[in-house]
Amino acid sequence: MTSVEDRVMGALRTVIEPELNQDIVTLDMVRNLRVEHGVAEFTIVLTTPACPLKDVFVERCNAALLGVVEGISEVRIKWDAQVPTDRRIHGRLDVPMNSIVAVASGKGGVGKSTVATNLAVSLAEAGASVGLIDADILNPNIPQMFGLGSGRPKVSNNKMQPLEVYGVKLISTGFLTTPEKPMIMRGPMLHSAIRQFFTDVDWGRLDYMIVDLPPGTGDAPLSLAQSFPLTGSIIVTQPQAVAVADAVRAAAMFEQLNVPVLGVVENMSGEFFGSGGGEAFANQREIPFLGRVPLASDVRESGDLGRPVAIHDLDSESGSAFRQLSQQVAARISLAMLQGADVVPINIID
Repeated sequence: MTSVEDRVMGALRTVIEPELNQDIVTLDMVRNLRVEHGVAEFTIVLTTPACPLKDVFVERCNAALLGVVEGISEVRIKWDAQVPTDRRIHGRLDVPMNSIVAVASGKGGVGKSTVATNLAVSLAEAGASVGLIDADILNPNIPQMFGLGSGRPKVSNNKMQPLEVYGVKLISTGFLTTPEKPMIMRGPMLHSAIRQFFTDVDWGRLDYMIVDLPPGTGDAPLSLAQSFPLTGSIIVTQPQAVAVADAVRAAAMFEQLNVPVLGVVENMSGEFFGSGGGEAFANQREIPFLGRVPLASDVRESGDLGRPVAIHDLDSESGSAFRQLSQQVAARISLAMLQGADVVPINIID
C-alpha cells in the first residue's frame, strides 16, 4: 500500500513547468514534502527568484491535490530558487558567476543602457545577486543611470571593490575618470579594460552578470565574446526600420560568434517611433520577443535623476514593462542553460 506522501508526489507529476515542458517532480523542483493532519506542505524550487509563474504553480498544485488525493484538505507551498550555472564560466573564468549576459544594440540612442539598468535592478529586487559592467568604456552612462558621480573605487587585497546601489554591484570607467575628460583608447586597450573589469574586481558570488555594451559590432562585443563564455545576448532596438536594420546586424554578429540571442527588446515603443518593428524582427529571425517598453517621460526622468523607473515607479506602464522584461530574461537564461549540457544548479536562497 502506498503512503500518502507517495500519492502526493504521484499527483504532482501531473503539474507541468510551462517553460521546460516537464513535470515538477522529474525536474526535482519539489522538496521537503511533509503531510500532517491533511495538510500537504512542500517547497517548490524555482529556476530564478524572478520567476513570474508562482500563481500558476499554486493553481496547478491545488488542482492536482485537492479533491484528488484522499486525505489532503490543504496545500501549503514554500518557495526557494536555484539559478542554473553555466559551467563553462567556471572552466574559463576564476570568478563565481552563474551567467553572463550582454545587452547590445546595433546603433546608439535606442536606450540600451536604460534597459540594462532597469533589468539589473529588477533582477536584484526579485532576490538575485546581480553585477553590472559598463563595457561602454569610451562613453560610460551607467554611473548617471544609478545617480553616481565619479570617484575611484576602493581597493582591497589587490581587487577593486564595486560600488553597490539598489542591490546591484557596479563597475564603470565613469568611476575612474572625471566627466570632462575624454577616454581615448585603441582596440587592444579596450580589450584589456573589459577583461580587467571581470578579473580585477571583487564581485563576490553573482547569479547574473549583466554587461552593458557600446552600440555596434566593434571591438567591445568581439573582445567580450572571445574572452568569456557568454550565456547569451539581448538585442535592444527602437521600432523604426533604421534601428531594426542595425539590430539585425548585431544579432547576426552574436550568431557568428556562437553566442545565443536570448531575445529582442523593443524600446521607445509608441506613437512617435511607431510600434511593432522589434517584434517583427524577432519573429522573422525566430528569436524570442521579450517585450516592449513605451516611450514615456518617466523613463527619461528616471535616467536623468539616477532613480531607475523599474523600482521607483512601480505602478507606471514603464516600470511594469521593465519588471516583466526581467522575468522574461530570467526565464530565458534558465531555459537556455537547462536545455544545455554544461549547467549545474546552485542554491541562491538560504
